Amino acid sequence: QVQLVESGGGSVQAGGSLRLSCAVYGYRYRSDCMAWFRHAPGKEREGVAAIAGDGNTGYVDSVKGRFTIFQDSAKTTLYLQMNSLKSEDTAMYYCAARPATRGFWPCASMRKVDFGYWGQGTQVTVAS
Repeated sequence: QVQLVESGGGSVQAGGSLRLSCAVYGYRYRSDCMAWFRHAPGKEREGVAAIAGDGNTGYVDSVKGRFTIFQDSAKTTLYLQMNSLKSEDTAMYYCAARPATRGFWPCASMRKVDFGYWGQGTQVTVAS
C-alpha cells in the first residue's frame, strides 16, 4: 500500500521561507507525476506545483518565482521549497501522486481526479 507522509509545515512571518517534505512509502508503487496541492478554508483545493518523471516542473501562477518543487535522487522524498511567503499562502498543504495509468494529461495540469494517492497534510500559516 502506498503511503505519503508530509512534514515541515509551521508558522512563519510574511517574507519568510519553509521547506515541506513528503516521504513516499510503498515497494510496488510507480508514478510519473507528483504534486503539491493546498486547501484553504472556504476555497477549492488547488494544485500548487508538480514534477513529472522526466524532471519537468509546473507551477500555479501565484507561486511562480517563489516556490520550487524537487525530489531526492532516489525519489523517495518530495520537497516544496517556499520562499517569500505571503499571507495568502496560508493553507493545508498535501502531497499527491498520480499513477502512471492516469498519465494522459500533462503532469503540470494537476488534475485532482488523476491523483490517486494523498498524504494527510501539513499546515502552513503565514502571518502578515
